[in-house]
Order: sequence, then structure tokens, then C-alpha cells
Amino acid sequence: MKKSKYADWTKEDLTKRIEALEKRKKYGLVWEEEKTKEKFEADAEGNLPVLVEDKKRGIKTDSDKPTHILIEGDNYHALSVLNYTHAKSIDIIYIDPPYNTGNKDFRYNDSYVDREDGYKHSKWLSFMNKRLSLAKSLLKNTGIIFISIDDNEMAQLKLIMDEIFGENNLIQPLVWQSKYTVANDAKYFSRQHEYVLAYAKNINCSTINLLPRTAEVDKRYSNPDNDPRGDWKSTPLHAKSGTEKSRYEFVFKNGLKWTAPKGTYPRYSKDTLKELADDNRIWFGKSGQSAPSKKTFLSEVTQGVKCGSLLHYSFFGHTHKANEELASIVGKGKFDNPKPSDLISNLIKLSETSKEIVVLDFFAGSGTTAHAVMSLNSNDKGNRQFILCTDNENNICTDVCYPRVQKIIEGYKNQQGEKIRGIGGNFKYYKTHFVGSEPTHRNKKLLTDKSIEMLCIKENTFDEVINKKDFFIFKSKEKFTAILFNEMKIEEFKSEIKKLKKPVSVYIFSLEGDDFKEEFENFKNDIFLCSIPEAILKVYRRIYRVNQISLKGKR
Repeated sequence: MKKSKYADWTKEDLTKRIEALEKRKKYGLVWEEEKTKEKFEADAEGNLPVLVEDKKRGIKTDSDKPTHILIEGDNYHALSVLNYTHAKSIDIIYIDPPYNTGNKDFRYNDSYVDREDGYKHSKWLSFMNKRLSLAKSLLKNTGIIFISIDDNEMAQLKLIMDEIFGENNLIQPLVWQSKYTVANDAKYFSRQHEYVLAYAKNINCSTINLLPRTAEVDKRYSNPDNDPRGDWKSTPLHAKSGTEKSRYEFVFKNGLKWTAPKGTYPRYSKDTLKELADDNRIWFGKSGQSAPSKKTFLSEVTQGVKCGSLLHYSFFGHTHKANEELASIVGKGKFDNPKPSDLISNLIKLSETSKEIVVLDFFAGSGTTAHAVMSLNSNDKGNRQFILCTDNENNICTDVCYPRVQKIIEGYKNQQGEKIRGIGGNFKYYKTHFVGSEPTHRNKKLLTDKSIEMLCIKENTFDEVINKKDFFIFKSKEKFTAILFNEMKIEEFKSEIKKLKKPVSVYIFSLEGDDFKEEFENFKNDIFLCSIPEAILKVYRRIYRVNQISLKGKR
């Protein structure tokens, strides 16, 4: 083994070298992470999150539609649960995190971060780093995350996203024109924009779709010569790229001679240009003697347009419209500066791979992402599902987000007293609760008992079939989920499973992590077997690094 060059250094020399390295400026992001830990990171006991359903807030209008999910609680704990239920299963993430303006918009460890806080940026980065890391593991390989932000943390967010997702996976920093008016009382410039950072889980697997064509875009096409092929627009015959060898002179049948203007080159070969001319695809202007151009017919163009990096308010909405939109549903003054549903719905349309995707928003706020997803489903009969996570600071979840979702599903009267018909759908409301992480048999049993909601969410099976003390069975249109808490009842449990005609995910409580494979060897059913709580603890060990959660617990 090659000897280290530091092996013979004195303690004094090594100390000087370390001090020099610490003073060295780094390209990238460095912050006071150790000094800005969140309270739960220092929790000596260690608490593991579980979900408890608030059944009073559940909604079901159509069993054929997807079941949407809202989790009330700290989004770090919600993301921890989702790392078990939805690892590599989310198609699109949209978040609108605190902008850290210093104006009571960012609460950290029970107090607001103000402008003069010396650890202002460090606290925000510590807060975001953990959540973004958990979010990345939720995305499919084709997944995309969109993050709204403004100037206060734009630079820091870009660097931390480069670190977590990789700078090669940056799709585009987008500029959203959030306001259409100018404030003449602004000190310097009237700010009319915010940003949306778009990153892929894997840039080689993700695509950005075309935006639908609009009437405004199609107005550029007309038919001045009454061509039977319909409306068209003219495009030049020349381009900026090419070589001198590609240049030529062409004589049209009307005697007009054409060569590409100086500094440009022919867009088409001489033979192709002749074919276009013979097919009446060359336009010489109304006079018949103007510079020639090619006719491009509306019927032949793609059914969409490429989205630019400037998200114009006319298509992506603006703050004024967002405020009116929210007020019409839940009333005025309930929430400041929501995002317009047009912004999120169009980001979804740009990045979705189908109409049956899962969209996550773990800074759900007023519930705009839910509104966008449900509106899209209503417009095109899609089956997109949303998952929202939010705390209940200032009753935002119970007084704004949930009522908005409820009214969109069930219908409501707007501020003008007009009755708005409900979109319909299914909805589940959960709250985060906790189980101790100390590796006792009692805690393992408690975690298992509290895992029913997590398992139903994981399997997307919400309709209860059997509810007994020792086992439960749930179903969806596609499959069943069966959960056994008492090994002594396994024969009765197996008897019920044999009656099922669809695939069954079977979860069995075991302190030792037994897989019970031999018990189901001769079943005709399509069976997936899993031992709990070990499958859940495996995920939590990675997230919380709670070393005391062992397989062989104490009594």
C-alpha cells in the first residue's frame, strides 16, 4: 500500500494543514448545518411517524375514481411515511415552500425567522435539505419536481438542488410572470416575476410535453390565396446555418430569381425547392413578385407548441387571479398569496406521462395542487391522484386546504351565490402520530397496529371487506390487502384469503421478521408476502438513523 504523504508529518504541521483546509473557499454551498438542527433531530427518545385517519373528513362519491390523500402534520414526518408507501412511485412533485422573506413566512423550531437572523439562510437550507432528500427517493425514474421560489433563496435553492438531484438533471429555471401590472411606487424596479425550478430525477428518462395550441397562436395562420388545403403561414426559405457549398440560384416559373440573402443559406436543397414550387407551396406575396417564402399549413403542424422559459400570466395565471379563485371557494382573507391553479395544471400537463399519474405537494398551503389535479381530471376524464402534506399552522389545513378540496369535490356556492357543481371523487384525511423507536416488543406491536392506514395507502386499497380483532382485509378494483396481527389466527386468515379472486398483498406481524412463505406455497391466488413491522423499520432506519431499532427487540 502506498504510504500517505502525511504519514511523517508532525502534529503541528497536520494541525496547520487542517486549519488551511477549513479556511479554503469552496465552490458550492456551505451552511451552518450543525447549528441549525430541527428539534426532532435532537430527540433522544426517537419517535417514528404513523398515520391515523380522520374518518369524519373522508369523502367518497365514485368508486371508479382515484382516492386522493391529505396528510396533516410536519411534512418531514409525512415524507418519512411516504418513503415507505410511495418509494419511487411519484410522477410529479410541485412545492411552494416558504420564501424566507423575513416577514413571518418561515417558522423554524417554534419561532419565525426574521431578516436580521444571522442563521437565516442556514436554517432555511437545513429545513429544505432534509425534505428534498426524502422527496427525491419518492420520484419515479421519469419523475420531475417543480419548485416555486423568489429572489430571497433562489441562489441557495439552485445550489442545493444541484447537490441533491445533480446539476445535470436541471431541466430549466423558469420565470413565471406572476403580476400583470406595474407598481409605480416601487423603489427601483416593479417586481412582476417569481421562479420555478424544474429538475428531473433522471434527465435521460424525463420528457417535457408540448403545450396545447391556443387560438392566439392559430391566428397567425390565414389563407390569402384561398388554397384548398386551408390556412397557412409563410416561413423563410433561408436559414442562418449552412455552408457556402450549399448556396445556389433558383429560377421560379414566374421568372423570379432567388438566392439566399447574404450571411444566410438555403433551408432546402434545390430539388426540394423545386418540389415545393411544383406543389404550389411557394408564396410570392399579393403582388406575385415579392421575396418567395414557403407555405406551412396549419393542418400539418404539430398539435402543440414548445413551452418557453417565460411562463406568461395569460396562460399560467397570476396572483390576482389566484386570490380571486381561492376567495370564490373559501371566502376572502383566509390565505395570502396562493398560486393560481393554471400555473400548476399547466406544469402537470407539460410533464405528465399519462392521465393516471400521482402528483405530490408537501407544502400544500391552500390546496391549489389539489384544485389543479381535480380540474384536469374533470376536463379530460383522467385518473390523476394527488397527495397533499401540510401542517396546520394558523389552521391552514382545517380552515382552508380541506374546505377547498371538500367543496371542489362536493360542490359549493361562490361569492355571487351561484351554485358550482362538484367535480366528484374520493378523499382520505390523515394526521401524523408517533410510536416510540426504542426496540421493545411493545413498540413493534404498536407500530404494526398503527400501520393499517400506511398499508392501505401503499396498496391503494381503501374499501374495507373484513374487520376483525386479529386481521383485516381491504380491496380496490384491482386487488386485496390482507393484514394479520395474530399468528394464532393464521388458519382462519388463510381460509378467507382463499376465497379472494384477485391478487392479494399479505402483511403478517412477526417480531422475528418471518416471511411465512411456506404457509402460502399451495395457494392459487397471486400472493405478495411481507413481514411487518420490519419492512417499515427498514425504511425508518435509513431516514432517522435510529441505531437502537433492532430486529431482535427487548421485552
